[in-house]
Amino acid sequence: MKAEKDVESLIKDLKNKNKNIRKKAVEALAEIDDSWAVELLIEALKDEDRDIRGKVAKALGWLWDSRAVAPLIHALKDEDWRVRWAAAGALGRIEDSRAVEALIEALKDGNNGVRWGVVRTLGEIGDKRTVEPLIKALKDKDEDVRKALKEALEKIKKEKSSTLMKYNP
Repeated sequence: MKAEKDVESLIKDLKNKNKNIRKKAVEALAEIDDSWAVELLIEALKDEDRDIRGKVAKALGWLWDSRAVAPLIHALKDEDWRVRWAAAGALGRIEDSRAVEALIEALKDGNNGVRWGVVRTLGEIGDKRTVEPLIKALKDKDEDVRKALKEALEKIKKEKSSTLMKYNP
């Protein structure tokens, strides 16, 4: 009975006009490893406030639930760069190959921080489809992004080498 009240309270809090109450509800949901929490967070990814959307994206990444992949891919096109950055990071934690094409497209984002986050995420996922786009992106105007690109390509190369070593001792 108390758990039902808690759930009802969190649902109510997610719709509260007060941003701080919504933020606390997101934080509480992020600590609940349950499918209903993920569903509520996915819905909260549409919040009007960018800070809430960013916090939700991060929370979804920590819950490692594949149902969050499509909404996080959509969040890569959010109007606010902080939300796009958080979505890229969350997709990196989930490491789902379904996100690769959208992340490759996000390499063209106008914000350096988002591109940096996307590059790090692509390096974490390590999908071979990312190699060519990462190489093309080495001409990025931002030094930190170029450094991340080199690190991501090196990481993918090492993972590929270690996989080959397993099959060719």
